[in-house]
Amino acid sequence: METTARRPSRVAKLPPRERILDAAEELFQSEGIRRVGVQAIAEKAETTKMAIYRHFDTKDALVAEWLRIVAADYQAAFDRVEAEFPDEPREQILGLARFIAEGLPAISHRGCPFINSLAELPDRSHPARQVIEQHKAHQARRLTAMCTAAGLPDPEQATAEITFLLEGAQVSTQNGSIAHPGDHLMNIVRATLDRHQPTPATPRTPSG
Repeated sequence: METTARRPSRVAKLPPRERILDAAEELFQSEGIRRVGVQAIAEKAETTKMAIYRHFDTKDALVAEWLRIVAADYQAAFDRVEAEFPDEPREQILGLARFIAEGLPAISHRGCPFINSLAELPDRSHPARQVIEQHKAHQARRLTAMCTAAGLPDPEQATAEITFLLEGAQVSTQNGSIAHPGDHLMNIVRATLDRHQPTPATPRTPSG
């Protein structure tokens, strides 16, 4: 989304539902889900609590819809790398890693919305938590398909390792423990792919 400095002029042009989601995203990201009430969202969206409940039955439903939008952005990254690198699954995987690496600066001061939300939503039956878990499972399936297409002999194991790397980079960026996390992430993902590539068979030397 655009910068906060331009927010007033942007908000005035948004339809009511999008204005509410825009305000919710900004507040949930900066202050957390639990600390933000519906009244604060209404004020930020320049609307009323009644208007919010016309579009969303509960605050939980609003949180879930916000996270669906975040998840859609990540799934769009899969779509982009598949379109950019057709029939090049290794480059697709590196493109996903690059997408995460390029987003790390924003995470450094806002945090990952999924990680932040999971910390605030311990109840696995919460609709927003279910959105996150379904998104992560779908993401893993798509990554496994890429690893399979890349000819990796154990695509599930490669998917697990790459997922740990991508998510670990976000956590490390959020807590500031590693310098230049994006560069390290790309280097380690490349090394992981190289390690999982099958070793070419050595030609047999004819016996004399």
